[in-house]
Amino acid sequence: MIKIYHVPRTRSVRVIWLCEELGVPYELIPVDFSAEYRASAEWRKLNPVGKVPVMIDTAPASGPVTMFESGAMVEYVLDHYGDGRLRPAPRTAEHAMYLQWTWFAEATFARPLGEIVNHRREFPGDAEIPAVVEEMKNRARLCLDALEQALVDREYLLGADFSAADVMMGYTLLICEMFRLLGDDHPRVSDYFARLSARPGYQTAAGGGS
Repeated sequence: MIKIYHVPRTRSVRVIWLCEELGVPYELIPVDFSAEYRASAEWRKLNPVGKVPVMIDTAPASGPVTMFESGAMVEYVLDHYGDGRLRPAPRTAEHAMYLQWTWFAEATFARPLGEIVNHRREFPGDAEIPAVVEEMKNRARLCLDALEQALVDREYLLGADFSAADVMMGYTLLICEMFRLLGDDHPRVSDYFARLSARPGYQTAAGGGS
């Protein structure tokens, strides 16, 4: 059994969504998202930087596996339970593009969005520095521009077929939507996110899991 420690609209959405797409059983464990709990010794034993999610796979014969990085969890689930689904075969051009968009979604695109959250946590209300937030939004808009171009004549990142790269990207676009960065200036991205958010697996994950 895979246990997913979850808070709505955090990166645990990715792991829930992937498990839903693959039909992999999982157990959701709600997490107290208060700063006090996330700084506690109890939670830091599971995630040393106090963030969400955490995933524990209790099935391996060698003993339970505990992970705290969402992109790594996605690859782990694909490796152990995917049976070749939702990811191109290694050493192919399609796999190279899968890797590119998977890493882009988190390392490049989600980064400035996360920095906005961190900035507003450290500088709440009137202490917020508008120029700093705008600079981060501009970095995110540049990523939207790149994605808009990549989606020319494509339903999904790799073409006609949905993949786990779309799971990674879909969560980042969920954050974009929360910051109201999706609009008429990126019509292909908006249509792409509409296709993703119509999938039952996304709806279950974004709604809090089954």
